[in-house]
Amino acid sequence: MAFGFKIRKIETTRKYTMEELYEAIRDKQFSAGQPELTKHGATLIITFPPIDRNNQIWISPGQMKKAPWSKFIITKNEVAGMTSLAANTALSAVTNGWSDLSGSFGKKAKTAEALVVATYEELLTLEL
Repeated sequence: MAFGFKIRKIETTRKYTMEELYEAIRDKQFSAGQPELTKHGATLIITFPPIDRNNQIWISPGQMKKAPWSKFIITKNEVAGMTSLAANTALSAVTNGWSDLSGSFGKKAKTAEALVVATYEELLTLEL
């Protein structure tokens, strides 16, 4: 774990774009909730319902090369999406970063960390 962030890496048996991975898991049951395909900045990621504005489970590419990928990262992060990105950036700037600390500590952060592990284990059972 790296300062409030639990990260799990998964390698799939075949290569997927984010859209293809989403299609493969969209109807599956996850402890973190129903997955969604989310545009965040210039990229697509798979997200689960947010716990709060600083804690959401993400699945993102685990490789820097161009899609498709066979390695993915499951982590907790702030709420994704273009609107959330702008709002969280503004709030962080106004509070000199203090608003971001709630995502690293407390009950909701611990819940998100547990959901990272659960999501990783649930993905492993799908044998993607």
